[in-house]
Formats: sequence, C-alpha cells, structure tokens
Amino acid sequence: MPVDGRFYELLGPVSVAELARISGAELRGDRAELVSGVGPASSSGDGDLCYYEGVKAPRADEISRRATACFVKPDHADSLPEGVVALCTPLPRHAHAVASRAILRQRSWTDQAGHTETNVHETAQVAPSAVIGAGAAIGDRSVIGPNSVIGPGVQVGRDCEIGANVSIQCALLGNNVRIYSGARIGESGFGVMGGPDGADDAPQYGRVIVQDHVTIGANTCVDRGAFDDTIIGERTKIDNLCQIAHNAVIGRSVVIASFGGISGSVIIEDGAMLGGRAGIADHVKVGERAQIAASSGVFREVPAGETWGGTPARPIRQWMREIAWLQKQISGDKKAK
Repeated sequence: MPVDGRFYELLGPVSVAELARISGAELRGDRAELVSGVGPASSSGDGDLCYYEGVKAPRADEISRRATACFVKPDHADSLPEGVVALCTPLPRHAHAVASRAILRQRSWTDQAGHTETNVHETAQVAPSAVIGAGAAIGDRSVIGPNSVIGPGVQVGRDCEIGANVSIQCALLGNNVRIYSGARIGESGFGVMGGPDGADDAPQYGRVIVQDHVTIGANTCVDRGAFDDTIIGERTKIDNLCQIAHNAVIGRSVVIASFGGISGSVIIEDGAMLGGRAGIADHVKVGERAQIAASSGVFREVPAGETWGGTPARPIRQWMREIAWLQKQISGDKKAK
C-alpha cells in the first residue's frame, strides 16, 4: 500500500540515476526513470522502489511488475520482471534504506508543514501537559491524559481514553479504544539489517491500525509496520507489558495476557487466547479460537481451536504426557538412590 502522507513527507520524485549515486549501486536500466515512493518487493506500485535480498533468484511472484526499481544482488538482476530497473549491490536492504531517505521522511513531532489544522473536537478533554501534533484529530468525548503525546497526523476516534505518558505516532485509532499509561504505539519496529559497518536499523514506513473497543495495557509497545500495517482487531484485549512487533495482524476478540511477545508478521486469528509470558516466533499463524498456555514458545502454526503449551509448543495433551513421563523418570532416579 502507498506510504501514508499524514505520517511521512514525500520528498521525490527522484531519478534512479540519483538513487544509484546516493547508494553506490550499479544501475542496469533506464537512468531517467523516476521514483516517488517505497514498498515491499511483492506489492510495490507504480513509482515505488523496493529491494530483494533472498539467497535464491526471485520467483515471478516475489517482485511486483509495477515497481519502478529494485535493489538486488548482481547475480539476481536478470531475474527481475521486464521494465523494473535493477540497482545492483551486495547489500540490497541497506542500499534501499540509504536511498529511501532521499524519497521520504517521517514527519517530526513539531513539523507543521504540509498538514491541515489539528482537529480536536470541542467535547474532547486534553490535559494541559499533553502534546497534540499537527494534523492530528481527537474525536468526540475522547480523553488525552497528562504528558501524553499524539503525533502528527494521528487519528483518535470517539470515546477513547488515552492514559498518562502515552505516545502515539503513525497510528489510526477507532472508537472506544483504551490505552493505559506508559504505552507506546507506532514506534519503529525492530528491523535489523546488515550494513558495511555491521548491524544497522532498517527504516519502517508502515502504520498501526487499532480498531474499535480495543484495550492496550500499561507499558505495552505496538510497533508500526515496516511497509504494511500492524493491525489490532475489534475488541481485542492486550494486558500490561506486552510487545507487538511490526506487521503483526491480530484478529477480533483476541486476549493476550501480560508479558506476551508477538514477533514480526505473526497472524493471530479471531478469538485466540495467549497466557502470560507466551511468545510467538515471526511469521507464525495462530488459528481461530486457539489457546496458548502461559510461558509457551510457539515456533510453528497452531491449528484453529487447539490448545498448545510448552517450548517448543505442541498440543497440550502431548506436552502434559511428556511432563508426566519426565516426572516419573526423576522420581525413579530418586528412589534408586
């Protein structure tokens, strides 16, 4: 999807020749092509710049034919769809991050340029010490607590309660949303990439979408997406001190107890329940109405309606049989001694 102009200022268009110069990449294709946005390789649109860093050459469905240019390793340049300009480099993701700074930037907390006037409804209550960024909107009867910061372009719906010391950026909130003190919504996700000098931070250009009647507990963090959105569905309840990573998609009426850790690009379907301190590895799917026992570590897909536990998590009966067997072995060893 296109980068949201409420949160990011578009600086382009920029020619691919200039992007090659900035990033140090070798250009193979039309130097005059113009880039005006960024996107993921598989779904980039017209005018977008993307990257591909896979070990094997990309399949036909892994690079969008609509993308204008793509950073790739030199060996993969010939595998790009016809018409997509190749920018060849040993570190495609890092080069993409460098080039993207010439195309767009995140709007700052104090940036007034390019925004409409901030819209706070007359029935909303905003604490005197709260900060509301340019272009933000606060809906009817919503309450913003002391020292909270609502970033530029953020939309807060009706009848919301935002506690003290909350920060929200790059986010769209529905109605009747409750966010308790100290929560951080829309921070940059933990995207780490290899660079010429070692590990580096990858930029994140997505959003957080919080739907109606969601509750987010104190000191919980919800990262914005890398390119797409992090989504929290209607009536989902998230406890204190949880971590929701970038691009996670959480369905309706999901319950996540305290210290839950959701890695990037996880999908949790409607009605699932996670016990305290449960963790889910990246790109894993938890099925509808599935349940995860406390302190479990989930590394593979959990089918709908099943209850899993343990680390690595497996069906609850299997896990309990294994625990019972282990206890018998320990008891037998003690008796033998």
